[in-house]
Amino acid sequence: MSKEFAGLTAIVTGAGSGIGLEVAKALSEGGATVFGFDINQGEMGSVATFIKCDISDSTSVDSAFAEFKKSGNKLDILINNAGIGSLTTVEKETDEVWLKVLNVNVIGTARVSRAAISLLRESKHACIVNTASVAAIDGFPNRAAYSASKGAVLSLTLAMATDHLADGIRVNAVNPATTDTPWVKKLLDQSPDAAAAKSALEARQPMGRLVSPGEIANAIVFLASPLQKSVTGTTLNIDGGLHSLRIPK
Repeated sequence: MSKEFAGLTAIVTGAGSGIGLEVAKALSEGGATVFGFDINQGEMGSVATFIKCDISDSTSVDSAFAEFKKSGNKLDILINNAGIGSLTTVEKETDEVWLKVLNVNVIGTARVSRAAISLLRESKHACIVNTASVAAIDGFPNRAAYSASKGAVLSLTLAMATDHLADGIRVNAVNPATTDTPWVKKLLDQSPDAAAAKSALEARQPMGRLVSPGEIANAIVFLASPLQKSVTGTTLNIDGGLHSLRIPK
């Protein structure tokens, strides 16, 4: 594997498992020094330096960045991957859940970005990649708060890309479809028939399978690459054709 990230430093939120873990691995293999911001260390092990961070709390985010600065590393890449889901309709969603989902997925992304911007300005390869969702651009059942939050992440991505163009900070996003992550497995395990529920999710995607965390990570790493100097304000759908393809049955 080429070392296109050699000499660069990245922060990945939610790096303890799933997509974030795969991103941390890929960046590390590409030569980057990686710091994993997460509530728990999870499986990041030696792939990334763990810094405890709850993105839903400003004090925790500020503390995590203070710890990062002690390392003496500059910051080149920020991957805003941490997020949570919610399964219900607008009719049934409580204010408590709305506030929790928006606080983590939208404001949490903004909190971490706010703390990172001044550091990223000092880099010649500065970039931010946000994890949104295909649920932001397609209607899915029982995803009201989650879909709204990820739609906001897409709008935030465009706003940030515009605001920080003059700073030399590229800002892009990815839209994953249903991905084979621990969070999805947890949801499936709560179903009366987990196997049938997984089959239904797979059938919904034109390629007939869930997207792998590694596939999402590859797209994120592509957008974060210093080779993509002209790519900003862009969103990549990593969805097995879900958004664009209509396959006759």
